[in-house]
Amino acid sequence: MSTFTIFLILIVLVAFLLVVVIMVQNPKGGGLSTSFGGGGTQQLGGVQKSKDFLDRSTWTLAVFLLVLILLSNVSIMGGTSSDNTMPLENTETPAQQTPVSEPAE
Repeated sequence: MSTFTIFLILIVLVAFLLVVVIMVQNPKGGGLSTSFGGGGTQQLGGVQKSKDFLDRSTWTLAVFLLVLILLSNVSIMGGTSSDNTMPLENTETPAQQTPVSEPAE
């Protein structure tokens, strides 16, 4: 398995996790923090702590995704040799063609 394939799998995994974390959040203050039930201080972790966790995890996953994308680009660029970066050229010289003289009539 090549380095690029590993980076590609990690990028897809982190992107999926980022989508899940973003979908759990609710822009109006609901989302995961209200799904635990109860009111006020009886919520698991409290509203502020779950909001802080979701915000921190969103930013962490986003930064991690960007780093993975940049590293995958570096792995592609670093994985090629100088022979592969040059366009294909015809290194063979064409055979010399001798002019065919027309038969004298």
